[in-house]
Amino acid sequence: MTEYTTVSIPKDLADRVEETIEGTSFQSTSDLVRFLLRSIVIQHQQHDELTEADFEEITDQLQDLGYLE
Repeated sequence: MTEYTTVSIPKDLADRVEETIEGTSFQSTSDLVRFLLRSIVIQHQQHDELTEADFEEITDQLQDLGYLE
């Protein structure tokens, strides 16, 4: 059985995420966060390390999606 942990994010960000995922295949904020974290981990594993350029690219993508300011 999979064990879970809790990740805290600011309420205003959670509200924005909820608005953003309306009409998508994501059922919850948790679904989106899992997807994003898996994507980051996969990129890390493919490159054997997460470079500063990789991190900046991920940050830019999240900003473009409205998740980061």
